[in-house]
Amino acid sequence: MADLTQEEWSEQLSLDDNAVILDVRTEDEFDNGYIPNSINIDIYEGQGFISKIKELDKSKSYYVYCRSGNRSGQACAIMNQLGFEKAYNLVGGIIEWEGDIN
Repeated sequence: MADLTQEEWSEQLSLDDNAVILDVRTEDEFDNGYIPNSINIDIYEGQGFISKIKELDKSKSYYVYCRSGNRSGQACAIMNQLGFEKAYNLVGGIIEWEGDIN
């Protein structure tokens, strides 16, 4: 897992043709605004979260965020344990995000 600042995260994401943006907040949080092109898998689903993560393509790069960076850090650690080699945590989360939000 790599913790990336907003600037590092944005720059690396823009250069990555194999990127998936993963929002691990609740559905309600997601519905209130999200980074464009994100998919939402709620980390609070516990085993359901793990089951959904296991279905993802391990060859892709995952740019993971939550509200503040805490849950996304946990999600990246879980993903690493499941064999995902490219999971990048957005430090500061969406509350510090200065880019576009849908």
